[in-house]
Amino acid sequence: PNYHAHIVFGWMNHDTGKSQKLNDNDMMEMQTLASDILFMERGQSKTITDKEHLERNDFIIEKQKAELQRIDETKRHKEQQISLAEQELKLVKSEIRTDKLKSVATDAATAIASGVGSLFGSGKLKELERTNEDLHQEIAERDKGIDTLKIQMQEMQERHGKQIRNLQSIHNQELEAKDSEISRLNTLLEKAFKWFPMLREMLRMEKLCVVIGFTKDMIDCLLTKKEAIQCNGKIYSEEHRRKFEIKNDIFKVERNPTDDGKLVLTINMRPIGEWFKDQFNKLQYSLHKPTGDPKKGKGIKL
Repeated sequence: PNYHAHIVFGWMNHDTGKSQKLNDNDMMEMQTLASDILFMERGQSKTITDKEHLERNDFIIEKQKAELQRIDETKRHKEQQISLAEQELKLVKSEIRTDKLKSVATDAATAIASGVGSLFGSGKLKELERTNEDLHQEIAERDKGIDTLKIQMQEMQERHGKQIRNLQSIHNQELEAKDSEISRLNTLLEKAFKWFPMLREMLRMEKLCVVIGFTKDMIDCLLTKKEAIQCNGKIYSEEHRRKFEIKNDIFKVERNPTDDGKLVLTINMRPIGEWFKDQFNKLQYSLHKPTGDPKKGKGIKL
């Protein structure tokens, strides 16, 4: 399974009290160091694989979907085999009814032949008897073939049921293993929160940036490179459930001035929450702003 970890490292030099800027190579070396400490395999860069890395939960969901799809395909294939066998059984049963009618007709013909034997001679009668025996033998072979087919169908159904149970058992075991691994990773994540106090805040900022509408590259500049970005377009406010237009506005993730253990996303050096509130109030005012002279237009003048 593709279990992997993402860790955001602090950038503050506690000896000097100044922040340090880390480039991509620095981050790659720190990720390699983290993989050695956590006894986890080092992942390949997407610049090598040309593939976007899935988040842990997304990978688990995709793996479970693929496993369920494989079980469904196996089930459909077995059901098709059983359906074909049932159709063949119906055809054979139809032939049995025809053969039984032939048998009744043959018995009647034999009775008639025995009465007619005295008229046409014993040679003709013996020929009819041989024909009757051949028909009975053919019916017996058909009955034997039908019994064999029934046994084969029953064995096929038993094998199919066993395979389905085995697949379900394997699937359940994999789910249990995933749950156990998720629990272990959650425990490790809690330790990471203790080791790196700002990690939880970095994750909160990342979630906020995603809701606002920032791309992965923009989020990387804000959180990993600790750089400000200039944007145009529209950003979304989850509180007000609408988008607001921006034009050449500057965004940056900074320390909360009132709580050093918190981070805040700013726009033009203002907290994003305050900016959203001001934009919403301006919009409300423009929608309810009175137009024209309220004293005019009252009553009817002659």
